[in-house]
Amino acid sequence: MPITRTVLETAAEHPDRPAIVGDDGALSYAELVEDSRRVFAVVDAVHRAQAAPPVPAPETRGIPISAVSIASAFHAARIVAGLAGYRSVSATIDPQWPLAHRLRVITTAGIGLVISDSAELGAGLDAAGWTGTILTLAEFRAREEPLRQARGPLAGPPAVRDGDEAFLLLFSSGTTSDPKAFLKTRRQYRENVAVSSAHLEPRPGVQTLAPGPLSYSLTLYALIECLATGGGAHLADAFDAAGLARRVAAEGITRIVAVPAVVQVLIDAARRDPASFRRLELVVTGGANLPAALRDGLAAVLPHARLISYYGAAEIGFIGDSRGGDGTLLDVYEGIGAEVRDDAGDPVPDGDLGTLWIRAAACSDGYLGATTDAVLRGEGGWATVHDVARIVEGRLQLAGRAGDIVATGGHKVSLPEVERAFAGFPGIGAVCAVALPDPRLGSVVALVVEEADPGAAAKAELQEWARARLAPQFVPRRWYLAERLPRTAGGKIRRSATAALVTGRDARAVRL
Repeated sequence: MPITRTVLETAAEHPDRPAIVGDDGALSYAELVEDSRRVFAVVDAVHRAQAAPPVPAPETRGIPISAVSIASAFHAARIVAGLAGYRSVSATIDPQWPLAHRLRVITTAGIGLVISDSAELGAGLDAAGWTGTILTLAEFRAREEPLRQARGPLAGPPAVRDGDEAFLLLFSSGTTSDPKAFLKTRRQYRENVAVSSAHLEPRPGVQTLAPGPLSYSLTLYALIECLATGGGAHLADAFDAAGLARRVAAEGITRIVAVPAVVQVLIDAARRDPASFRRLELVVTGGANLPAALRDGLAAVLPHARLISYYGAAEIGFIGDSRGGDGTLLDVYEGIGAEVRDDAGDPVPDGDLGTLWIRAAACSDGYLGATTDAVLRGEGGWATVHDVARIVEGRLQLAGRAGDIVATGGHKVSLPEVERAFAGFPGIGAVCAVALPDPRLGSVVALVVEEADPGAAAKAELQEWARARLAPQFVPRRWYLAERLPRTAGGKIRRSATAALVTGRDARAVRL
């Protein structure tokens, strides 16, 4: 484990079962085992040939780190999966991260090999004095080709490794100026697979579609859990509604794992071609803010498909899920500890907001010291990524990250809770609540609205809607209209960039 034992067993018992299927190719389980021998042979040769290799972060205990930062989800997946059965640490780096982020994590973590098609990344690494090796995907595949033709030595077959050995190098964020790196051991991923297997239904032979870059922790974990349970991981480089319907039908997809933004794509595709989705049984989304409108929309077009919205943190693992409502009221999984604490570290009364602390066997040991001085774990194995939450009748209700909670007039206001109140308002698209400076109150809440239908976002009607659904301190005091809200590559709205639409020199939001 986390995947090698199952991969080897499935390759022996069901050699033709799909393992990884993507836009650029497909591998059965038997083919994956052979492909891994070529992948590691190339990677190992690159590391060994370096005259002065970068020193990997001490937390790896000397294991070389290889990173993929490419657009092809299929090739990224087969490389990561191929290295899993060998003494190797893998990382996936989002090619859409700012250049400074990519340079920083590569140089500070001691990554020795990077597979990337970015010319600016190569130039930046040279300028930084990095002593590792960067290969384009085409160059990497060219080095594999002689091994496919039996003109070079393959690596030995993959083998089950020790549970305490470092397995994956992951990153907490690509949207701030300070991405934090952390390691996952094989044992920690084994614990994570045990939780997801119990609640999110990856099964032997189940074909799961996980569209999106492998640099997303959700997509990467979907790959790992599929291979760890003998299922098929079907990947897609982009969110394409037409392609989604075709692939679900043609590849026998019964389970989809995706970010919430893909649920709307799925709803639109199912409206146009419901027959293609008749075998779909389960949709699993990550994230803590799934609008009820998406649940209702999916139920309307695919009443036979269930939807589970889970909450977790890449550093910690799976924590709980919601199977109704807006995805913020969660049942914590058995075996996972959850406490809400104040700034002094003391538990808060039920219903009060505080910092969420979790105790889970899958939790990472901590962040790499070279990338941050932030602390993940406290006493007794408890850890926090600084999400804000409250306990409501024994269930966990998420309010956002620390930056999503603002003080206005002496009150704490959760910006995500403000946004959720506008689900169902007719004629508007997405909304984003932001905090704006105010000389009297310190800050005030403003709402920036995407208008789907011209004239739909009238200020008076928005105010009336808000006052009927929100406590007085949560009602926005300022209202803005934007043609489109800024989003990440995964479809998440970028709050800081939205605030800049209102306050920046190039502001593009119109005040209502």
